[in-house]
Amino acid sequence: MTKTTYAWPDGKRCAAVFSIDFDGQTPYLWRSRHNRPDTLGELEQRAFGPREGIYRILGMLSDLDIRASFFIPGVIAEHYPEAVEAIAQAGHEIGLHGYLHERVDELTEEQVEESILRGKAALEKVIGPRTMGFRSPSWEMTPDTFELIKRHGIPYDSSLMGYDHPYWFEDLPEIPVQWLLDDAIFYRYTGGGAGNPPLNPRTVIDTWEQEFEGIKRFGGLFLLTVHDWISGRGSRLIALEGLLSRLKNDPEVWWATCGEIAEYHARQYAGQFRESLGGLGHDGL
Repeated sequence: MTKTTYAWPDGKRCAAVFSIDFDGQTPYLWRSRHNRPDTLGELEQRAFGPREGIYRILGMLSDLDIRASFFIPGVIAEHYPEAVEAIAQAGHEIGLHGYLHERVDELTEEQVEESILRGKAALEKVIGPRTMGFRSPSWEMTPDTFELIKRHGIPYDSSLMGYDHPYWFEDLPEIPVQWLLDDAIFYRYTGGGAGNPPLNPRTVIDTWEQEFEGIKRFGGLFLLTVHDWISGRGSRLIALEGLLSRLKNDPEVWWATCGEIAEYHARQYAGQFRESLGGLGHDGL
């Protein structure tokens, strides 16, 4: 059996997207929603992102001439509208990321729908009406959530990991993420003695470069995801800038946003790479 190779535009070997989950304090606020937090450490650590980190990332992208995809909870748009405006004015893509970074597996279907609609309304109050893709907070997904984003005309999802190139899932283009290309698993540390200390940025960049070479060899999508409060720190940003600069100069890479990748997939692969909830899973066994 010969597997179909994913073909990118203009004969490129692979594609690359730089994405930012602009979460700020929202995951912490969601986790502590039932109890008033009695400490400030993690809250202030995360606040570094919308205060400083996001602007450093925007400056780096401007210097490198890279258009990125930002997925933003609605609460961030409400509390930091100037940052969201700066992202839009720089020509970057903006996508939906819940309202308070709610984990969809902890919500009813009605609550998921409310988070999607409130998040969209908050963003559009700042940047105006527009079509936006969806990335589920914490990259969790439920069947109900997928049906909702289809029902509300959201053009693509970027939360799942079934391939390392775009594919169809429940009649929507899926722009797949992967944990190996997320900065949080290497750097996230909020104190209190829990978890491992952050890795050296050189180690992280080496890991990402190795994964890029593997993705390039097999013709996939290198979708890197960072967070404002994590990769906006000095040494990490310098290391990241070096990596992106090297990859940007590779003539075999098609650089795009998640939205552009989704549009390409919908146009070129209408009947291929299709998966559904009825496959081999809890309902398909």
